[in-house]
Amino acid sequence: MKIKLPIFDKVTPSLLEAIPYEFVGRDINVRIETEEFTCLCPWTGLPDFAYIVVNYIPDKTVVELKSLKLYLQTYRMVGMVHESVVNNILNDLVKTVQPKEMSIDIEFDIRGGLTTTVSAQYFKE
Repeated sequence: MKIKLPIFDKVTPSLLEAIPYEFVGRDINVRIETEEFTCLCPWTGLPDFAYIVVNYIPDKTVVELKSLKLYLQTYRMVGMVHESVVNNILNDLVKTVQPKEMSIDIEFDIRGGLTTTVSAQYFKE
C-alpha cells in the first residue's frame, strides 16, 4: 500500500481508502471515535476542537483506519462551519465505503459559552 500524505490547507478525500469486509452478509456496527479533531472557525481563524463518532454498518468494504486518521487531519487548517464539516465527512466516507448505514456525530468544544453537536445520517436505498 502506497502511503499518501495529507495536505493541510484543504480537505483531501483522496486519502480515504476502503478495504474488503471479510464477512459480507453479516451486519455489524463499526464505531470509530476520536477526540483529536480540529478545524478552523471560518470567521476568526481560531481552532475548533471536536469529538467525532462515526457509526456504520458495512456492506462490502470498511474504512482503512490510518487513511481515516490522515483524512481527518486535513481539516486542521481549513475554515469551515460545523454543519459543513459533518456533511463533508459523511459524504466522503459514504462515497469511499458505500455502507448500508452510516451516522456521524460531532461535538464541538465550548466556545463563547456554547457547545455544538451536529449529526448526519445516511441510509442505503
